[in-house]
Order: sequence, then structure tokens, then C-alpha cells
Amino acid sequence: MWTEEAFAAAALDTELRRTGDLDPRDAGLATELVYGVLRTQHALDEQLAVFAAHRSPPDDPHVIAHLRMAIYSLAFLDRVPTFAVVSEAVAGVRAAGGERMAGFANAILRRLATDYQTRGRPSLEDAVASSAPGWLRGALRRSLGRGPAAAYLTAGPVPPPIGLCLALGEDREAWIQTLQAASPGATIEAGKVSPQAILVRGSGDVRKLPGLGVSWIIQEEGAQVVTLATGVQQGETVLDACSGRGNKAWLFGQAARPDGAVDAADLHAPKLERLRGGPPGAFVRKTFAVDWTEGTGDVPEGYDRVVVDAPCSGTGTLRRRPEIGLKREEADLARLFTLQVAITRKAATRVKDGGRLFYAVCSVLREESEAVVEALLAGEPESALRFEAAPFESEVGRAVAGEATMFRVMPQQHGTDGYFVASFVVKRA
Repeated sequence: MWTEEAFAAAALDTELRRTGDLDPRDAGLATELVYGVLRTQHALDEQLAVFAAHRSPPDDPHVIAHLRMAIYSLAFLDRVPTFAVVSEAVAGVRAAGGERMAGFANAILRRLATDYQTRGRPSLEDAVASSAPGWLRGALRRSLGRGPAAAYLTAGPVPPPIGLCLALGEDREAWIQTLQAASPGATIEAGKVSPQAILVRGSGDVRKLPGLGVSWIIQEEGAQVVTLATGVQQGETVLDACSGRGNKAWLFGQAARPDGAVDAADLHAPKLERLRGGPPGAFVRKTFAVDWTEGTGDVPEGYDRVVVDAPCSGTGTLRRRPEIGLKREEADLARLFTLQVAITRKAATRVKDGGRLFYAVCSVLREESEAVVEALLAGEPESALRFEAAPFESEVGRAVAGEATMFRVMPQQHGTDGYFVASFVVKRA
């Protein structure tokens, strides 16, 4: 049971920063254990149940955590000696559950280690795939097909690199060299799909690198693709209808200036406050706190482009949030579909006649993608708005989609988080 809403990645990042002087190798092992255990939790628990024989597995969460980490290490890590894994786990279990529980852990782990030495270790890919919740495996198969669904679940690297988004006009190769000089031990390379993306691994806190907030911001590469695919042009007015922290608005504003303008809307006023206080604020003309399911608030009509990066399941972030499948349920998809359609229809009323609307979600599931597009194209009986699917105008959009009017980017294919984007022209009857 989840007792907090924070994702493990954020909690781990906080702890690693708090320790400060932790050896990079230890930080790397801690990261691998956190992500690895979360990705293979169901398979680890099955192993625990088998080797516990007729005894019920412990229900103390701290004891279970130590056992899961130990089983993961024995099954999938080559560089940690077996005796060290067992010793550390037994010590942790003893501190959490007492001497009797420590004996239980010692017996299970030694039997399991012997079994692995005799019969061989399990497949990490199989463990990851089988540990995804059944509803998510089914939804991915319906959306992508069996083979691509399995590839999606097991795609790496985990965790993925940190994405930096360069300001328009910046020299990417020059910045790679500058950042590499500032963090010699890091791996810093160009992104695969976004021409603005720089991918960073092993640099520590990227916020300490030069150029943050002026020449680049932190933004995952797939999110950059969504932003660039909209093809914002100089002089246009743009509404970022679900702006969040405003990272998309940062690029929109650069593309639209000097004669254009970008406005940002969001349900949560505190997010808009943070947007105004951060780098995106320099490129945003106005902000609007609005609940699109209730109405349009003070948002005016007549925008050239409206971008709806809608609330969604977030299953596109599976590599960086491996527990997300456990935080969602299949019933969420129907609720989110209704919300996504309602928000997009209402935001579309702010587009000028013949203007462009883009719908995006950080998900590759059909229920949040093609199903939403079909509902929008079908229209509403009493609405004067008509959605028409339209090819992407931008270089990035066409590079990914060709002449199609919607596309996905996916980790196993593009190296990004999973996103779906659709392009429309909005007309009034």
C-alpha cells in the first residue's frame, strides 16, 4: 500500500542529495536497487513465496524491503558477492524484525543463492515483464501489439538520462563540450529525436551545471518533441492550455517572439505562480487559472495555436517511475478518457477559426490516444466546432510522423518517454 504520493525517483534523489558525500559507486548501487526492485517486485515476491516453503512471507514492510533487495541482487547483479548480499540483508532484517526473522531470512537467501548457482539465474527481462500489473500488460498489448508491448515494458536504460532542452538558436555541440568540461566524469551526448536535447548521465545535480535557466532548462526529450511538433511560428499567439511548470511555454515563447505571445493556463494556481517565478515566465504574457471541465474562465478566444498536454495515466514515464503501474488502476483509463475529451473540447473553443490544436499525453495507451482522437473527430451534436485531423507542419513533427496526423514516441524506438501527439485544424460551422 502506498502511504505517500511521492514517486520513488524523487524520494531517492532527495536522499542522495542529503547524504552529499556518498561514493558514486554506492549511489549507483542504491539507484539500481530502487529501480530494479520496483520493476521486478512481483517476480521477487514469487521467489520469496517459493523459498519460504510452507511459511507465510513476513508482512513487515522493512523486512520485505531488505529481502526484495537481496533477492534482486542475487538474481540480477554480478558485481556484488553472494556472501555480502546475504550478510547485509540479514543484518537489515535483524534490525527491523529481530533475531528470529533474521534466521528466517538467512535460510531463505542461502537456499535461493544455491538454487541460482545450480539452475542459473532468471531473466531480468522476463521478471520485468511479468511484474507489470495485468491491466497494464493488457492495455499495452491492445495499444501496441504483443511484441512492442513487451519491448516497451523492458526498454532501458533505467533510470533514463536527464534531458536538457537548449534554447532556440543555441549551439548544441558547443554546449555539450561546455557541460562536459564542467562535469568531466559524466556522459553527455546529443538527443536522438529533439534537435534541442542534450542527455546527461552521471553528473550529479545537473542544476549546478552552467547555463541553467538562460541557455537551457531541464526537460525530458520526449516532452521536447511534443513541444517542437506543434510548429509555433514567429508572430503567432499560443495558448498552453495545461501548462504545468511551463517548460513547453519556454520554447513556445522563443519561437513566437518578438511579435507573438504565449499565454499559459492550468487548473492549479500554485503551478502558475512557480511558472511566473522561473525561466518560463520570461516568455509568458499572461496566466489563467482555469478548470476546463467547468468552463473557459477568463481565457480569451482567437489563438493561432492551442496545445493541450492533458492529464493522463503517466504510463509513458514507466522507465523513470517504475511503480506507476501500481499507482494506477484499469478503471482510471475510462475516467481519464472522459476528462481528456472534455478538456480538449473546451480548450478548442479558444482557437481561432482555422487555427491549430494539438492534443498530447504522456501515455501510449489507446484509451488515452486514438480513442480520444476518434471522440474529437466525431464531434458533438450541438457544438459549432469541428475538428479536422491535419498533418504536422513542423520539421520535428514530420520527421516522426511523416504525413500522418498523429504519432507516438517510445523508449524502445526513440529513447524517450512514451508520448502520443495528434494534430488538428479547428473550424467553426
